[in-house]
Amino acid sequence: MKKFIIILIALLMTGISADAQLLDRLKDRAKDAVERNLGDKVEKGVNDLLDGKKKDKKNKNTSNNQEVEDAEEAEVEPANEKVDFAQIQAKSDFKRGGTVFFEDDFADEQIGEFPSKWDLLGGSEIEVVSIKGKKAVKIEEARIKPLMKDLKYLPEEFTIEMDVLAQPAQEGSSWDGTLDFWFTGEETDGNAHDRVFSMRTCVETHTLNNPSGGYKGINWDWTSFNPNGGQIDGHAKDSEIAKVFKKNDWNHIAFSFNKRALKVYLNYYRIVNIPNQQQPRCWWMEGSSDSNKGVYITNVVMAKGAVDLYERNTTDYSSAVEKAIAETGKFVTNNILFETGKATLKPESMEEIQKVAEYMKKNPQARFEVQGHTDNVGSDKTNDPLSQARAEAVVKALEEQGVDPFNLRAVGKGSHEPVADNKTDEGRAKNRRVEFIKK
Repeated sequence: MKKFIIILIALLMTGISADAQLLDRLKDRAKDAVERNLGDKVEKGVNDLLDGKKKDKKNKNTSNNQEVEDAEEAEVEPANEKVDFAQIQAKSDFKRGGTVFFEDDFADEQIGEFPSKWDLLGGSEIEVVSIKGKKAVKIEEARIKPLMKDLKYLPEEFTIEMDVLAQPAQEGSSWDGTLDFWFTGEETDGNAHDRVFSMRTCVETHTLNNPSGGYKGINWDWTSFNPNGGQIDGHAKDSEIAKVFKKNDWNHIAFSFNKRALKVYLNYYRIVNIPNQQQPRCWWMEGSSDSNKGVYITNVVMAKGAVDLYERNTTDYSSAVEKAIAETGKFVTNNILFETGKATLKPESMEEIQKVAEYMKKNPQARFEVQGHTDNVGSDKTNDPLSQARAEAVVKALEEQGVDPFNLRAVGKGSHEPVADNKTDEGRAKNRRVEFIKK
């Protein structure tokens, strides 16, 4: 018996020793992992500091844990002024043309290469990069144009859109970057001949001219030539731009030309409105930057079709809704748009919402189920509550337009009732919709 007890104790001690060794090995591995991770972060921080890419976080308690943040990945600063739909809906009438004939998001391009759908007119600092979660083209002291077979490719009605980013200038620089747009009547070699419209955007910090530093804003200067040969020079109001411009983030710039009327939009808010403009047939752009970081563009889309010409007292906005409901009992629209993954309405959605509101105010007894539909990107766990929140956002917007909330009921359908193939971009776009079902 005594011998058995001694053997049992020996086995237990062996097990304990093995467990202790295992714990020691796990502890050593964890320690190594932490040291490697910390070492990588320290090395990255030192390299970034040497590259001048860091900005100090002052007036914070960093005695125990100092953070160094890459300026290119800094938090996006919001627009200077909260957007009020009721005030800006009249200037948020942008709609993409119905037929897309050129688009480029650079997703399939190789980093460091010249983009394959574009041509170089001058300069050399053009390359595909990855920045702020997107593939884009960096333009620094160079001019580029779309690579098109037809030398006069802009139709009588067209829209042009893109996302633009200018990185904050480094200390001692006077501006972040400029992007010049040139619209001409003939195929261009990059010179200003046969110009019918030009516009310069300039994001400025004025750290050089203003000793106190600080962000100034974005300037928009433009020159227009009307069909009779007259020239108009203009400048968009800083107060208008400040409503929607996003600092150190992607801003959506769009042009709409309809026979004679040219409109320019910043984040779907109209900032230039020219009633009589010569017909452009092609365009090119030039980027430059004092910060040596360049100007970036992505998601370029050209489409045939444009924002409707303004004609006084001729438009009944509710007629399309009325016709659809009379024929089918519902009104289906893809023109109510939301920010990606959110239930936040984009400003350009208000025109469509206004149509529905006008119909409902003319027909105060009509009741509607407002259905939100998504595509199948993401899970049902995400899409179902998202579609419900979007339907509720539409109902709230209609209430703000004077519609009786008693006649509205929000229902989220998620991705369960598709009307097109979710395997294509076009099909997913059709599935992302709002339906107004009359009850």
